[in-house]
Amino acid sequence: QVQLVESGGGLVPTGGSLRLSCAGSGRTLSNYGMAWFRQAPERERQFVAGIDWSDDGKLYSDSAKGRFTISRDSAKNTVNLQMNNLKREDTAVYYCAAGDSVPVSPDTADYWGQGTQVTVSS
Repeated sequence: QVQLVESGGGLVPTGGSLRLSCAGSGRTLSNYGMAWFRQAPERERQFVAGIDWSDDGKLYSDSAKGRFTISRDSAKNTVNLQMNNLKREDTAVYYCAAGDSVPVSPDTADYWGQGTQVTVSS
């Protein structure tokens, strides 16, 4: 079983950048498909980006394409999400998730982190 811990959230102005990190413990993240989701108040949790550890294949939501980059670091056992040109609508709690394959919906993830808050101010 793997434990996931997110970090890197915070308050950032519109147009700013943040880098989120998801650290794995208990098992190496290379055993899993990894993804980032986000959930805004009173909204459903939604897929943001995913990465296949085996071939470095990456998936992005339409809102993330061109602004966000997901990456993996085998040495540190982390998955990262670089977020640039942030918009107010990116404000949400961001969650790291792991599954047997890349989770693209909440019901396909087996493990979740506790989440990290990202707030984009105008």
